[in-house]
Amino acid sequence: MMNIGLLGLGTVGGGVYELINQREDMNVKYVCCLEEPQGMRAILTRDFNRIINDPEIDTVVELMGGMNPAKDYVVRAMRAGKNIVTANKLLIAECYEELTQLAIECGVIVRCTAAAGGGIPWLTAIARCNRVDKISAIYGIMNGTTNFILDMMHRKKVEFDAILRQAQQLGYAERDPSADVDGHDIRNKLIISANVAFGVSMPPSEVDVFGIRNIRQADVATFLSKGLYCKLLASSQRMGGKVTAYIEPTLVPGESPEAAVHENFNLIGYDARFAGRQSFYGQGAGRYPTAYNVVEDLLDLNQGEASFYADKADQIHISNELAASSYYVRTSKPDAWLQERTAARWGEAYITKPVTVKAMHAWARQSADPELFLAAIR
Repeated sequence: MMNIGLLGLGTVGGGVYELINQREDMNVKYVCCLEEPQGMRAILTRDFNRIINDPEIDTVVELMGGMNPAKDYVVRAMRAGKNIVTANKLLIAECYEELTQLAIECGVIVRCTAAAGGGIPWLTAIARCNRVDKISAIYGIMNGTTNFILDMMHRKKVEFDAILRQAQQLGYAERDPSADVDGHDIRNKLIISANVAFGVSMPPSEVDVFGIRNIRQADVATFLSKGLYCKLLASSQRMGGKVTAYIEPTLVPGESPEAAVHENFNLIGYDARFAGRQSFYGQGAGRYPTAYNVVEDLLDLNQGEASFYADKADQIHISNELAASSYYVRTSKPDAWLQERTAARWGEAYITKPVTVKAMHAWARQSADPELFLAAIR
């Protein structure tokens, strides 16, 4: 019988508690949270020390989110000999090398399948592929909130602000939507995915990110007139000993698989030498889809089959100068750099010649136009 200390009883934590209570091979002994829900079999506590000092607890499930106090609790639990299962994408992305090395030092196991892909068994698929193959690229739609917004803008012809409010009312977007619409949530998922796929540890600060906050219905109308759809895509490629990693709005053909991904669904995939292109479609977030993958990780631990997804984490620098694309750029403040690289005009927007991802994002960061919007053209 696996005895668990559960940290956090929010949307996902509550789902995990429900699923575990339907099983006979594991038990939530403690729930550490600020709330005081009624009718629970578990011991409710606000004192994390009770969990790490209890020798019966073999696994800590961290579903609090954020960095503090989540990191402190996870590190202390590992040092106390407890295995860790978490859905905390920020924690794993920012502390990837530190936590994977600490797990080795402490002789414990860390699992985080739900941190990248939500209900999609994405990290386990990558690990399985890497046993006999070599992945060369990962890519796709990794955030349901932004996909819902973009999908509605294309199909319902509504403005960004209006559909963002609807997404918040439906529970797809937080009151502060910055993590989603500015691409930070996807960045964390991409970092974890690429680290596992390529056996590396990339610096989060070097991932180039451009979100969808400034997209307007006029942009979408232009895209549709060209037979294109805009999606917020994550991409990372291995090129020899170097790796690219970036997130940006991308214009894809209307007949592409990405264009057909509606509402808050995700479509993520990898390219491998022998397996070719493998794609995974499903819910990237949500109470029960995410809770499902947390419990799957617990089952792996309980059955003695689990290890981390990659056996190495080589430090690298990101090489986004190796990736290039033409870009759609809508700005009221074009400068000489942009004009020198312009190949065509779509109405008021500039279409560039092929520009490296590194150069395009560097230019965007220093732009004086707060309404700037850009999208790569596939």
